[in-house]
Amino acid sequence: QVQLSESGGGLVQAGGSLRLSCAASGRTFSSYDMGWFRQAPGKEREFVAAIGWGGSRTNYADSVKGRFTISRDNAKNTVYLQMNSLKPEDTAVYYCAAALGFPSLRANDYEYWGQGTQVTVNS
Repeated sequence: QVQLSESGGGLVQAGGSLRLSCAASGRTFSSYDMGWFRQAPGKEREFVAAIGWGGSRTNYADSVKGRFTISRDNAKNTVYLQMNSLKPEDTAVYYCAAALGFPSLRANDYEYWGQGTQVTVNS
């Protein structure tokens, strides 16, 4: 079993940056592919980025390509989401999730989820 805990959210001005972290418990973290999703008020949860267990495979939503970077440190059981050039439409609760198999874009492929961290971008 994997327990996930996100941190690093907050309030930022448009054009600013934030780095989200997701700390995982359990010795098998390095076996899991990890993803970041977000959910804005009144909207469905959407894929943001994913990274394979080894760190070499990544996937990004078109809306964040070139602005967000996902990375992981298996020695620290942590996955990161560096968010640059933030826009008001990036405002959402951001969730990290863990899956076995491949760094999927689909929320249903992820078995474990964190509680989320709020990101608010002011214009």
